[in-house]
Amino acid sequence: MRPILVSIAAGLWLVTAASIVHAHHSFAAEYDVAQPITLTGEVQQVDFVNPHGWIYIKVKDPGGKVDTWNVEMGSPSTLIRRGFTKDTVAKGTLVVVNGYRAKDGSRTVNGTNVTLPDGRRLFTGSSGTGAPVQ
Repeated sequence: MRPILVSIAAGLWLVTAASIVHAHHSFAAEYDVAQPITLTGEVQQVDFVNPHGWIYIKVKDPGGKVDTWNVEMGSPSTLIRRGFTKDTVAKGTLVVVNGYRAKDGSRTVNGTNVTLPDGRRLFTGSSGTGAPVQ
């Protein structure tokens, strides 16, 4: 009975370890340093979830069409140390986001900073492998 329990425990550990490794990614694997982007839009939501925080903004294109962009930020603990909490930016606030586009062409960005209406500029970038040095 004991060898079976050990085998099950080891199997569960391997599955868990594999999912953690798979879930994390490097900057270079998902984002394109050759595609910097600046977005101006209205905040819809701010999420502080591990391993990355997210800010979702509605951006109007030159033709008037509105799309939601997903902006990946650093880890919640890193953002908080930099002065950015989930309450820093209220829904409806107009912000300017700088970052790098996703390689897959989706409306996803790895954000480097967010500029608030009062001019404060908050560094939001993650320091993942391959990320540009700020």
